[in-house]
Amino acid sequence: MTRFPITAALAMGLVIAGCSKTPEGFDRPAGALIDTGHFGNATMNNHQLMTGEKQIIYDMSQRFASEVMTTVNFAFNSAELDHGARDTLREQAQWIRQFPEIRFRVYGHTDKVGGDAFNKRLGLRRAHAVVNYLASQGISKSRLEAVVSYGETQPLIVTEGRERRNRRTVTEVSGFVARHPTVMDGKYAEVIYREYIRSAEPVSGLTGLQGQDLAVTQ
Repeated sequence: MTRFPITAALAMGLVIAGCSKTPEGFDRPAGALIDTGHFGNATMNNHQLMTGEKQIIYDMSQRFASEVMTTVNFAFNSAELDHGARDTLREQAQWIRQFPEIRFRVYGHTDKVGGDAFNKRLGLRRAHAVVNYLASQGISKSRLEAVVSYGETQPLIVTEGRERRNRRTVTEVSGFVARHPTVMDGKYAEVIYREYIRSAEPVSGLTGLQGQDLAVTQ
């Protein structure tokens, strides 16, 4: 009678035992290890790059920031808009009205005086104050978002004390209105190259010492 080697028997037992258990990772749906939740985001990112949407959003953000004041400031512990803030927001509204395809986001900030929870609420109140004023200037609230507040976490001036420059809101381009006809047609270039309404208006109307209008050449 031939005796089966003990070592061979042990090895076969291990193989059989291994076959009775699903290998590590193979009990998951196909693609589960690849798609960690960001796969769709990458696809959308590629789509935005190929259609030019992402670049246009960036370009419009740069254009907005270079052509109007994007920041307004507030008094200590206040979300009230002063005269200077309202002037700035009227300029923002004039710019925004010319680009109905674009959405905007308003970020609220505070200085470092006070607790974090209180400052986040205050920053959000400031953002809502800006959104409400822009809406009063004819901008649809569907294009304005005031849900993000950085509170005291992003100061312009690093100090523990009161600092007006830190008590601010910042208005930024956040994207396109998804259902706007221009956006649906993918005509993003039309947005960034559109001429301003005010470009057809005279730069100024100066009057001479003798009451004669001076022509202003553009």
